[in-house]
Amino acid sequence: MPGMSTTQTDTDTVSFGFADVARDDKASLVRGVFDRSARRYDLMNDLMSLGIHRVWKDMVMTRANPQPGEVHIDVAGGTGDLARSFLAKADAVAARRGDDRKATAIVLDINEQMLRAGVKRGLKPHEDGRIDWVTGNAECLPLPDRTAHCVTISTGIRNVTDRAAALKEMRRVLKPGGRFLCLEFTRPTSRAWEKAYDAWSFNVMPELGHYVAKDRESYQYLVESIRRFPNQDDFADELRAAGFRRVSYTNFSGGIAALHVGWA
Repeated sequence: MPGMSTTQTDTDTVSFGFADVARDDKASLVRGVFDRSARRYDLMNDLMSLGIHRVWKDMVMTRANPQPGEVHIDVAGGTGDLARSFLAKADAVAARRGDDRKATAIVLDINEQMLRAGVKRGLKPHEDGRIDWVTGNAECLPLPDRTAHCVTISTGIRNVTDRAAALKEMRRVLKPGGRFLCLEFTRPTSRAWEKAYDAWSFNVMPELGHYVAKDRESYQYLVESIRRFPNQDDFADELRAAGFRRVSYTNFSGGIAALHVGWA
């Protein structure tokens, strides 16, 4: 039901929306959700958030502060929005400074169909040869230690089976002093706003999925998964437990989403 939440435990079951499923089954169930939604994923994000998710992502990149020559990893990166923005902003900094170093990005996602959708969008000339598309699991990243200056994950951490393992992996692949940014749907900061958001989420979003993406079930899961995610303070504690320093968060749109930031 709306407003419920759970914390991760070491039990044999984990949340999948409002259901509890066998721990070993969650990854394949989530993969199925995004296999079905990949084709209309970007359009549905625009419709469900009324376009606000693009403002949120721009704010994430402002906080990420991309620099020339840096390596960016976007975990659960899907169609590559954040990676493309990272390169563009790093290039803008480089142009102002007369710096010829080029930032690079790795878009990593467990779902190959999402990556294919991103590749299908094509690359702008300045992106060519600078984005790698990697199929991989956030809980065991196929990357060496200390690979990246910046790691991001946008509306993806709630879909992993073991958040603690995923957070430790993202901490592992950061260079010393690197930054981690996580954008995720969270808890509205007022009860009235929470009621309005619940009404939109449970009554409108699945119906949009049904009529636009021809897939009500996947979008019902996405709404439910948001409600099972920890509140802002509890998730900040999870980042600290994973080894991140100077952890903080900023609420967006009255707490519908929050940006959590931590440092290696």
